[in-house]
Amino acid sequence: MERITATYLIETPLELARVAEVLAGEQSSGTFVAVPGETAELKARYAARVEQIEMLETVTTSSLPGVRGGSGKFQRARIRISWPLENVGYNLPALVSTLQGNLYELAQLSGLRLLDFDLPASFAAKFPGPRFGVAGTRRLAGVNERPLIGTIIKPSVGLSPAETAEMVQTLCEAGIDFIKDDELMANPPHSPFNERVAAVMKVIHAHADRTGKQVMYAFNITEEFDTMQRNYDTLLSARATCAMVSINPVGLTAVHKLAQRGELPIHAHRNGWGQLTRHPLLGMEFTAYQKLWRLAGVDQLHVNGIANKFWEPDDSVVKSLEACSSPFLSGQPLLPVVSSGQWGGQAFETYRRFPSQDLLYLAGGGIAAHPGGPAAGVRAIQSAWRYAVDGLKLEEAAERSPDFKASIEKFGRS
Repeated sequence: MERITATYLIETPLELARVAEVLAGEQSSGTFVAVPGETAELKARYAARVEQIEMLETVTTSSLPGVRGGSGKFQRARIRISWPLENVGYNLPALVSTLQGNLYELAQLSGLRLLDFDLPASFAAKFPGPRFGVAGTRRLAGVNERPLIGTIIKPSVGLSPAETAEMVQTLCEAGIDFIKDDELMANPPHSPFNERVAAVMKVIHAHADRTGKQVMYAFNITEEFDTMQRNYDTLLSARATCAMVSINPVGLTAVHKLAQRGELPIHAHRNGWGQLTRHPLLGMEFTAYQKLWRLAGVDQLHVNGIANKFWEPDDSVVKSLEACSSPFLSGQPLLPVVSSGQWGGQAFETYRRFPSQDLLYLAGGGIAAHPGGPAAGVRAIQSAWRYAVDGLKLEEAAERSPDFKASIEKFGRS
């Protein structure tokens, strides 16, 4: 029988084996008391199994409130649970309900974190994963054998469609590969979606006609589902090449439905991710998170960045980069999107820690706030990545690129 497996980090003041059984029962055939109908035969076929318990450290303080019982010492362990595929079927919401569901509510646990999960190979037929991924994005953007360099339109809100288009023209002429709406920019009165698409795509097509290069622009189509579908159609009519979705507010099933259309790459912005992961004994690891969104069919997924402006340490960012590039079922890898307080200076450590050029490197303020203007900001990051891949040090690169040297003076002294 095919089985789904998941690995958790748990913390409890109670006996570990018993708590693991409670967790397995809560997410399959059991409840808090034996009930009629839960026969030995039914349990043998449908009950979750505790496959492994790996003892870790013991601490004296509970990570989460509300735990009941125990001696005041809190044991941590890595446990692996499995379920029959029959319990779930090929159903994304049911999968999430099984992997997480009410587990975070259990009073026996003072900490719980979903670390990873694995699915039977048969899932690949129902959920083929990214339609575009790395290869398809590269093809549409016309970029091979180097990172894609991109930016976010800044200020995040306030620009009119005409002002946005003017900035896009400057960025296109500077040689940018990718531009995106900010996640805060959807369909506000000062920049209606349809007007923004028309103004921006007029510039992008004119630039493509002159140069042969069509810059990829990810328009934020996030809305109620029917409106998202209409926004998607608007992009197709305008011959755009990317749709951006704020995936956490919209949800797995909506994103999956969009991705099934298969006509545009889905740029997945993970805003809100911090509430799912920031506490080390709560939520989930990015390893598990990216698998869910690969099942949904996104093509590009944010991973934060080295020396970022947020809380996340570099080791975690590198692990996220590696997760996007790792095999999962039979689908192609995701294109990881490096962002958050990035400028050219982080290119060197990013490439050292993740020696691949299959990524999209986004800089908002790192381009828009360059002392020489946005065009100089684009050139600075392009130079930084070229020299990072060539093995130069940051100081050596600065001597070869005046634009990059100016960005060090602007961004590297804080």
